[in-house]
Amino acid sequence: MSRPMARPVTAALLTLLMAAAVVWALPDAAPERGPACTGRAVASWSADAAHTAAFSRYGDDNTRVDDWTGGDGTHSVRLPDGRTLWLFSDTFLDRVQPPPNPQGLPHRWRTADHGGTPLLRHNSAVLMSASGRLERTLTGGSGAAAGPFFPDPPRGWRWPVRASVEPRTPGAREKVVRVLLWNRTPGSGPWVFGVPRSTEVATLSLPGLRLESITDAVDQTSVPDPGRRVLYGAASVRDGAWHYVLGSDDPQASPASSAYLARVPAGRLAERESWRFWDGTHWQQRAARAAPVLRAGGRRGVGSSFTVVRDGPTWVLFTMDTGSGGAAGLTSLTSYWSCAPQGPWHGPRGRLTPPRPSGADSPHAADGVAVYNPQIHPEFTASGRLLLSYDVNVLGPPGVPTDSRLNGDVGLYRPRFLRVRLGPAGP
Repeated sequence: MSRPMARPVTAALLTLLMAAAVVWALPDAAPERGPACTGRAVASWSADAAHTAAFSRYGDDNTRVDDWTGGDGTHSVRLPDGRTLWLFSDTFLDRVQPPPNPQGLPHRWRTADHGGTPLLRHNSAVLMSASGRLERTLTGGSGAAAGPFFPDPPRGWRWPVRASVEPRTPGAREKVVRVLLWNRTPGSGPWVFGVPRSTEVATLSLPGLRLESITDAVDQTSVPDPGRRVLYGAASVRDGAWHYVLGSDDPQASPASSAYLARVPAGRLAERESWRFWDGTHWQQRAARAAPVLRAGGRRGVGSSFTVVRDGPTWVLFTMDTGSGGAAGLTSLTSYWSCAPQGPWHGPRGRLTPPRPSGADSPHAADGVAVYNPQIHPEFTASGRLLLSYDVNVLGPPGVPTDSRLNGDVGLYRPRFLRVRLGPAGP
């Protein structure tokens, strides 16, 4: 059977086909343009007494003696039902005593339930109700002594960093919480805070927050120099279909670290094979090929803990002022901005010196109180003002154990909060 002959194409039809071809060839820029990316920096700030006081009240409550009285590494994630999960690294679980402390100073102080050394665990979580009330501490283990919420691996510990709510699998309606963890092992000398090992991903069920699994995402044990190992999760920002996850190396010869970037499709954070790393030009499957997006040197660099937030089309990074030198780098924060997570990052811009506990000011950083781990909590943005937390800790003086100072004043190991408004970065 012969095929029917094609009808001739009329001029009108040819014109219509050509017009359609032009429409299909048009770029995706047809929608309206958004606001232009411009430099951003801190325009103003003020103390947020409400959030600071909320953690003080919760920590001072002795209704239970196996819950949170202080911690650092403050991160948060808003849950679908309106609750907020706050994640902490090293955490004290114990009892708070009224002043004066054993040194005769007017501070609330910390002891174990029956005296002795307070209980320290490597991590915990605190659950806040949708109304903003801190309700309970999540820990692990069993028996008389509570354990860390994310259990310690053999010869090491886990510190939780950024967390997000995402589909259990791509496109699924069921949601879970993914928590990025830093796996570290004991060290000595310059590695008193542990040797970096790997970035892991924990999966928590919703709404029960049951720990389901912990999987390896970026193993760095094959990197011989611990200072060149990159742990990811200092910051994580969801942008469209992607999680952009930033991390840093940990050189001990310099106060500043370099920042690195990975991206993962939403719903696949727990899949090691889905992670890709920016090499300066392309996304690579091998983490070893990652190149810094913000390279340390001179006044530039980030602390091992930093935070990134979107302000319209602009990306803003807050970090300790590592390039300022001397005591200022342990008491002040600064910022960078970029039009894309890959950079280029511009800055540092400005210096913010937040309040420290009364009496903490000292001419020598080793004798005073360090400010560190700035974290933006975008779920608490109000009237255009960001909520920023920072941690405080003691450094020295030489010969005086820091634990005795921390336990002698509970205000030295609890998060403090600021309200920050961004504005033009200036020249």
